[in-house]
Amino acid sequence: MARMFCIPGIIFLFCAFILSILVSISLPFLPALDIARSHLNGGAVINGNVVNQVRFGVWAACSYETNGARVCPDPSHGYSVPISDTNKDASVIISSAWTRGLAVHPVATAVTFIALLFSFSSHVTVTLIASILSFLAALLTLIAFVIDIALFAFLHHEVGNISSLQGRTITAPGFWLTFVSLILLLLAACTVCFGRRKDRMAGASSYPSYPMTSTSKTPFWKRFRRN
Repeated sequence: MARMFCIPGIIFLFCAFILSILVSISLPFLPALDIARSHLNGGAVINGNVVNQVRFGVWAACSYETNGARVCPDPSHGYSVPISDTNKDASVIISSAWTRGLAVHPVATAVTFIALLFSFSSHVTVTLIASILSFLAALLTLIAFVIDIALFAFLHHEVGNISSLQGRTITAPGFWLTFVSLILLLLAACTVCFGRRKDRMAGASSYPSYPMTSTSKTPFWKRFRRN
């Protein structure tokens, strides 16, 4: 019965793992799962191409030309994106310092997967490790989410500085999937920990109880009675 309390934790971990791995793949492999994107209604030049939109993922930033063509560089850890207006009178650079930290996403995914494997065990110690790993995965996902927020805020600020771009920066699906994954990991850690506590309580109550044997003291005058 106590094992039933761990099943929701396993479900939460599985869902968090699926969301986390999708975000970790991200651009350029999954174009829809970017972290932040800017709509450049005034037109912009990125790497020599005139584009009207740029999307930032974990491994690359993909830009979209006015004819709808998508241009994605080779995936790399820590990329830079120069953005300028069509006249090249003003420009900004989203440097690798703001994108290098996005690699925390796959690290959090790996820890989530290990926690998921440990959560299938019915052993009390292994379940404890699964709970600790779930909290660790939640911490790493929180760090990744903070990095996502920093990237979005910096991109919003830099694009807004060039009025000719008529830019509008928004959070993308990968941003919100990370947030949902964080909530699921916290729920999973608490649920698995609660299930382990129920297992310990059930184990403590399973020991057999023996009746207490009462010893009555023999009266003084009966000690001299003949058998």
